[in-house]
Parts: sequence; C-alpha cells; structure tokens
Amino acid sequence: MKETKIFRGLLTIVVIAAAMLSSYTDQGRVREDPVPDAPPPLEELIPPGERADAEVSLRVLFGDEVVNMTMERYLIGVVAAEMNASFEHEALKAQAVAARTNAMHNMQVAKKERHPDADVCTDPGCCTAFSRDELLRERWNTEYVRYVTGIITAVTETDGVYMSYEGEPILALFHSSSAGKTETSGNVWINDLPYLLSVDSPETSEQVPNYVMSVRVTRDAFIDTVLSSYPDADFDSAEESWVTGITHTASGRIRDLILGGVPVKGTSLRTMFGLRSTAVTIEWSHGDIVFTTTGFGHGVGMSQYGANVMASEGMDYEDILNHYYSGIQIIR
Repeated sequence: MKETKIFRGLLTIVVIAAAMLSSYTDQGRVREDPVPDAPPPLEELIPPGERADAEVSLRVLFGDEVVNMTMERYLIGVVAAEMNASFEHEALKAQAVAARTNAMHNMQVAKKERHPDADVCTDPGCCTAFSRDELLRERWNTEYVRYVTGIITAVTETDGVYMSYEGEPILALFHSSSAGKTETSGNVWINDLPYLLSVDSPETSEQVPNYVMSVRVTRDAFIDTVLSSYPDADFDSAEESWVTGITHTASGRIRDLILGGVPVKGTSLRTMFGLRSTAVTIEWSHGDIVFTTTGFGHGVGMSQYGANVMASEGMDYEDILNHYYSGIQIIR
C-alpha cells in the first residue's frame, strides 16, 4: 500500500510537470509566431494601364532636393498627406482633383518664385504637403494596404480631371473644417478670386474632432505677444479696453479688431496666438484672455470635413467641387 501511494504521488508530479512544460512550450510558440509579410511595394499596388497622370512629369522640391515624378505618384502622396485616409471615397476623389488642379495651376498659371527650379514643393505653407511611402507604412501599419489602395483608386478614377475657370486651372485652395460657411479669398489674402467665394459648409462638432477649441492666455503673455508684432500697442489702460473694435466678415470670422489701440487683421491675430481659425470669440476669464475657435484652417475653398459629410450623404465628387468652387468647369 505504501509503495502504491508513493507511485501515485510520483505519477501526479510527472503529470503536473508535463502540463507546465506544455504551457511553457505553448507560450513560446505564441512568442515565436512569424511576423506578417510586409506590404508590397507601392508600385505593385498601382493598377496597370495607360493614364494621363502617368504621362505627366513634374519637378517636386523636397527640402533642397528636386525630384522628378509623375503626376499620378505625386497625387498619391499629396492626398495621403492632406486628407484623412478613412474619409468617404467621393471626398478622397474631390481632394485628388483639387490637388491635381493646384499642381497644374502652379505649372501653367502662377509659377512659384520661391522655387523656380521646381513646379511644386512639399511645404504646405507654399504648395501642398506630401507624405513619402515609408512614412505612410509606419503611420498606417496593418491598415497600409487598405488606406493606400483607397487613395490610389481615388487618383486613378479621376485621372486627368481638373477644375477650370475661364480656360485656366484654378487655385483650388482647401482647409480642414469651416464654421458653417467658408471664407471669401479676399478676406484672407489680397485678391478676391471669383471662384473662391463664401458658401455654406455642413460639418458640425458631431463630425469634426476638436471642432470648438479654447486657448487660455495670461495677461502678461497676451501683452508680450501683441507687442512683439505691434510695438506701438498700449496696455496701460483698463483691460476692458485692450480688445475693441471687432468686425466680422459675412462668414462670421474676425475681419479686423483693435489691440491696445492698434488696428490688427483677424488673420494676424490667428498667426500671433496660433489659433486654429479666425472664427473666434474673445473674452476675459479670471484675469486671463480666452480665445475660442470653431473649425480649423483659413476657411477658403473646399472644407475637407464638409466634403466628407456631403459624400456620406450621397453627393459625388463633382457635386462637392461645384459646391465649394463657384462657377468652375470640371475638365476631363
């Protein structure tokens, strides 16, 4: 009996040890699962065939380097950089046409003095942003193929399509989101362009992250910031008199105001304080000044979030473009 008990005890120990070993082996197998295959090169995802964009070559300035690439390859990088890849397909197509039109405008109508040896650059403050393929692979990770394929399709399905006004490619400006209306170009820059007028835009806080945002600035920081750009401003009087004379454009954005007795443009106010838009309210709160903005961007041309809302409601890319750019022709 004693030997039997000993034998059973040893058998139990063996069984437990075998189970533990199996568990460790399984865990090891989990850690040793093969890494998923890397997505194929971008060129393999672009469908074969003859397309107009593939025949157009343009010079793109990356920093100090000018790179020659096809219009098609350029547009893939621009749409990926400028619009959320998860947006509706018709919105992506509208963005592709806007980007193509801008490139053509730079090449044919108004060449950039900042880079005479290149047709376009990748500085969004001058031309439009551009995302290199390696950056997209890192950003999108396992979603890379899905997102980049959607963008490629948006570009190829609008192959060669651009917007024209009086026979020339237009300056197809765009921005992230508007505060109910887009802005007329002359209220942001010097010239009123007949196709960049204020129109309604449907996006709201329900569709746009951070649609309404507040920036709190201390009184000392406010004074220092204004004086750095407008040294003649005077803040010796009561705080209530520091911000006066606010006027608005028809779209509801600040056109002009007076800071410390000095006239200031709404666009300059936005730049000074790094505000998301000029659709802004200003108020004092517990000794600080609070800027509350709606929307994001200069407000001129196509609202990207507005385009996405329109696309989700069944509008195609031509409808979207004809809404945001007044009196244009869509050329194929």
